[in-house]
Amino acid sequence: MRNNSKRPVFLDLTRIHLPVMAVMSIAHRIAGVLLFLAIPAAVYLLDLSLRGPQGYGEAVELLRHGGVKLLLAFLIWAFAHHLFAGIRYLFIDLDVGVGLATGRRTAMVAMGAGVVVFLLGALLLL
Repeated sequence: MRNNSKRPVFLDLTRIHLPVMAVMSIAHRIAGVLLFLAIPAAVYLLDLSLRGPQGYGEAVELLRHGGVKLLLAFLIWAFAHHLFAGIRYLFIDLDVGVGLATGRRTAMVAMGAGVVVFLLGALLLL
């Protein structure tokens, strides 16, 4: 077995700078997983709110909790990011914006739009 001196001894993750398109792709997958994992909680809240006036009051009270508001803010980001990134990927499937410079720009726009929607949603929740 040959010893390759150019091979790194260890992988320093703080020195790796991923392209913006890779960061967006990873965030798109994370957002999708978060949305999927939030489905049971959303179904529970819907069921609780439809049980009657007392259940609706319990659901509203639960949604007023600070930790739940924080979770909702991150779910707003996940939804917005997943939506904007998904639209971007649909355009890429149609061969629109497949160039490197255009891809970087559209990735930045999609990620920025997700952050703007997150900030607006967080302000509305407070």
